[in-house]
Amino acid sequence: MRKAARRGFTLVELIIVIVILGILGTIAIPQLISSTKDAEEATLAADLTMLRNSISLYYHQHNSVYPGVVTSDGTGTATDATNNVAAFISQLREYSDKSGRTSAVLDRANFPFGPYLNNGLPENPINGLATVKMLTDSDAIASGEIDGTTGWLYNSTTGEIRSNTTGYLEY
Repeated sequence: MRKAARRGFTLVELIIVIVILGILGTIAIPQLISSTKDAEEATLAADLTMLRNSISLYYHQHNSVYPGVVTSDGTGTATDATNNVAAFISQLREYSDKSGRTSAVLDRANFPFGPYLNNGLPENPINGLATVKMLTDSDAIASGEIDGTTGWLYNSTTGEIRSNTTGYLEY
């Protein structure tokens, strides 16, 4: 009786396949990581452009006052960071009048401007946070102010907005 030929791979063939897969993995994985980082940076640049355009449009429609400077009820200056942040978000997300007073309900007769951000404050693609840290000095945002606790740094005196992530201040 004749033995049937065994079908399958030899140990040497399996080792060669594993080595080839390992080499391909060391080439492909860094490329994938690089592509992901490039996509995050492109999204960051696009989000900052949208935010800056929204802030600029608000400024020009509201007596040269940046969002977050006055309270969202239009009665006065926002006096602390919490009030500034709340005013900033509502003034960009809701309808507003020339004084900065906001309304969540469409009423073009009384609130003819906005909303500037229909989907709310975007998430920072680098750190995943959709929050803002308010600055009120007249200086440009510097790297020393980056702490990563929020998605964005916003200066209500200058209208400047930046990513609150180390290494991305220049965007």
